[in-house]
Parts: sequence; structure tokens; C-alpha cells
Amino acid sequence: MGVLRSTQSLEAEVEEMRGALLLHGAWAWRPGGGAAKRAARAVEPAAAEARTVCVTGGTSFLGFAVVDRLLRHGYTVRLALETQEDLDKLREMEMFGENGRDGVWTVIANVMDPESLHEAFDGCVGVFHTSSHVDPAGISGYTQKHMAGLEAKAAELVVEACVRTESVRKCVLTSSLLACVWRQNYPHDRRRFPTTIDENCWSDESLCRDNKLWLSLGKTMAEKAAWRAARGTDLKLVTICPALVTGPGFRRRNPTPSIAYLKGAHAMLVQGLLATANVERVAEAHVRVYEELSGTAGGRYICYDHVVRRGEEFAELQRQLGLRVPATATPDGYGGDDDDGRAPRFQLCNRKLAALMSARRRCTYDAYFPMPQE
Repeated sequence: MGVLRSTQSLEAEVEEMRGALLLHGAWAWRPGGGAAKRAARAVEPAAAEARTVCVTGGTSFLGFAVVDRLLRHGYTVRLALETQEDLDKLREMEMFGENGRDGVWTVIANVMDPESLHEAFDGCVGVFHTSSHVDPAGISGYTQKHMAGLEAKAAELVVEACVRTESVRKCVLTSSLLACVWRQNYPHDRRRFPTTIDENCWSDESLCRDNKLWLSLGKTMAEKAAWRAARGTDLKLVTICPALVTGPGFRRRNPTPSIAYLKGAHAMLVQGLLATANVERVAEAHVRVYEELSGTAGGRYICYDHVVRRGEEFAELQRQLGLRVPATATPDGYGGDDDDGRAPRFQLCNRKLAALMSARRRCTYDAYFPMPQE
């Protein structure tokens, strides 16, 4: 998910992205916006227009992987950047000019500005909303409740812009597994537990507020706002709920949302709900689900590839992010006597996404990432 970042973190991302670009040799950056965007669209053939998509937050850890995966699948990508600073950083990479391959065009689009969103989406057949709002002044990114409201408003405006833009037919919104797992803690019932957590589950907003789980609250509110905005329209909307997104360089390129994700992580650990997802697999899931929107895909998809079950693994995640969180620091009503060696109370299920990915594997020669069922 994309974030509002400090200059220092942006510089780190630039270096990381520069290396990736040189490695893959896949991107040619073109400034979008205004006359430049119109000229770019004028030279794109009709066939390319049919495979032109827009990605918000495309310079973030996950967004970059989604853009790269789209290019590998033959799409033309319009990269919606939040600020001129983002564009300036990309220019510093010296990837403009005729030496690179065509495929990526840039445009400035504020996710809180409906008009700029409409302009960015115009001419695209699909939108990937991977960006999110966080507080750049807070170490966890979600230190204040109002950030959750901004997250929800941005998602609503993006979907409304998709509906308003005649060319847009599909939208993939990046939510989070956190929008599924935080529910009220009921007394033990050995006939009912462990309970399966799947796409039908939603986090309890009151519980999130009471325990100041602002990222969980924001993702839950944002996803619900997106579904409300799409209701009764012709837009094909799908949401992907990834676990903690990891991969090479995630500490350096994705520290803010990662730290926010791990708030209350000990409770998730003892409940069997702390999971991770490799960034490349999450990106591939975005593209595959988007493509299947023309068929049977729809609704929500939980995405993870590993469930953290041991305290040592949890501690390693904390070390990788430079965290020193006491093991007893859990929200009220969680942890406690559950952390006694008994089986986790809940069980995650990604069967819906696994089935889609397996079906796609049988009919394509593209790269395939297995999505194991837990």
C-alpha cells in the first residue's frame, strides 16, 4: 500500500527502485498530465488502450510490484502520483528518454480530489487502488483516529471516480487481512472453535476503536466505503485483503504500514491470525483477479502464504522492523490464558484465491505463484 512518506524514506525507495529497474529493464517513465498525457494517448494504438490501467500508489513497495507485474502481463500502466515530489524523485532516477521500453506513463492525481482522479482514470479500462493514507509524523503511521476516516474517504472517492469515468470497467482495491480478523472475543466453545476466518468475516469497528487499532479500522472502513460506492453501478469491483506484505527490502521500503500492521500482533499470534504474504505473490494475485473479473471473479479475496505460529518467528519480524514490543502488549480481552500452548482459536482460509490461481494455472503459461491453503 502506498503511503505519504518523508524525504529520507523517498530517497531510500528511489535507490531500491533504481536497482529494480536496472535489473528488469522494463520501465520507461514518461511525464503524464496535461498536453503530455494527451500526446501520449494519441500515439497509443487502440489495442494498447484496451489494456491501459491506472495504478495509485505505484511507487510504494506493493504498488511497484503490481506495476511491474502488469507490465510483464502486457499492460500499459498510467501511474498516478500523489505529489510533484514523487515525480521529481522519479526524474532523479534518469529513466526518462527513448532508451527505455514504453509501458509506463505518469500523472499527478490527488486521491482526495475527484477531478484529478477522473482525469487520471480517463482512457483507462481498469484501476488498481493500492495507495493509502497514513500520518507521516507518526512512527506507526496510524497514530490518530482521523487517519482512518481519510482512508475511507479516499477509497470512496476513487471508486466514485471509477464509476464516473466512462472508460473504466474494473477496479481492484487493496484492503488488508486486518479488515477481517479483529472480532469480539467470545467464551471458549470446543464445539465451535477454531473458527475459520474467510472472506465473509469483517473486523469489528468498535473493537478496533476501543483498542486504537487505527490501521485495522481504516482498512475496514475504506473497504466498506468502496463497496457502498460501487453498489448499483456497472463497475466490477474486487478487493484483495493481504496479510503483512513482506519480501526483499520490506523493512526499508515499507516500514510505516508494516509497523502499523503489527500493532496488536501478539494477540493475532496466539489466535492463529498473524500471517505474511510475499510482495510478488500479492502483486500476481492483483493481476490474476483483475483478469478474472471478466469471468467468475468477484467479491473479496484473502491473500497470505504463511501463518506465523511460533514466538521466534514473531520476534524475528519485530527485529527486522527495529521494534521492541513487550510480549504482553496486547489489546484488552486478547492473549492471556490463550497463550498456553493450546491450538489457536481461529484458522485462516485463502481457499477462494487459491482456487482462482489454480484455475488460471491450468490455462496459462505465465509465471505462477502457488497460494497454499492452510
